[in-house]
Amino acid sequence: MNKTIRVAIDGPSGAGKSTLARSAAARLGYLYVDTGAIYRTIGCAARRRGIDPGDQAAVVAMLPSLSIRLTYGEDGLQHMALDGEDVTEEIRLPEVSRYASLVSAYPEVRAYLLEMQRQLAREHSVIMDGRDIGTVVLPDAEVKVFLTASAEERARRRMLELEQRGTPEPYETILRSIQERDWNDTHRAAAPLRQAEDAVLLDTTDLDFAQSEAALLDIIRKGAGQ
Repeated sequence: MNKTIRVAIDGPSGAGKSTLARSAAARLGYLYVDTGAIYRTIGCAARRRGIDPGDQAAVVAMLPSLSIRLTYGEDGLQHMALDGEDVTEEIRLPEVSRYASLVSAYPEVRAYLLEMQRQLAREHSVIMDGRDIGTVVLPDAEVKVFLTASAEERARRRMLELEQRGTPEPYETILRSIQERDWNDTHRAAAPLRQAEDAVLLDTTDLDFAQSEAALLDIIRKGAGQ
């Protein structure tokens, strides 16, 4: 009998959760679920509709009218669709990050998306990353990892990523944004970012990608009894 394995990876913005989780899932044959992309899609919807992301009532009122779908392309990558349109690239724009950070703090938004995330974990072996996966979404996950790196190192990585995309931003601007996001994520009333008591801490500040992935795979395999 094949048992599904649930891997919960939490950590601050820019820690490399998505890249590492996606790669590890591909190696293990698990489904990768980027929950941050789902929240970004709601932020994107608010931005498109001209809704102030700081207006909780307006954001909540928008939810019933949304059509959000998570699909997987032939490339195996997660794609986000908003009202029938693929917004996978748009949700990665820097200006959408602010919207995502604010709307994800609302309990109603988190409740709206909770069942979608849990259903995926019931049907597949998953590696799911976000801010509250091990503490709220999948509190009984077989493997929990808290993935982090210093704010300065995360800003450096983000700066290089934006340069490669052709949308460069100054290091100081990126660092301030990351520090602001960290504060928002750890101080919000609903499901604040924190390390679950039974999560394994993985700090990648001084690790390259290959070293980080090897460490993550080792944690997952041990936790899953492989």
